[in-house]
Amino acid sequence: MFDTLKEILVSKLKVSPDMITQEATPEEAELDSLAVVELSMLLEKDYAIQISDDELMEATTIGEMARMITERRAAV
Repeated sequence: MFDTLKEILVSKLKVSPDMITQEATPEEAELDSLAVVELSMLLEKDYAIQISDDELMEATTIGEMARMITERRAAV
């Protein structure tokens, strides 16, 4: 899911690919609260994964965010 998340962040939210690593924090990847809201909406629309922006904001790294999305996807 990390690669998919990276693709979404780069193509849809215009985040620099160099800033997206497993260890990067959302802040280091320049993901502000608005970007996380957009990410939540894109995940629901394009992948039928329901995860709130608040839940995504709890992730301390991009890798953790990807794991949360994977877990949510498996639960569907």
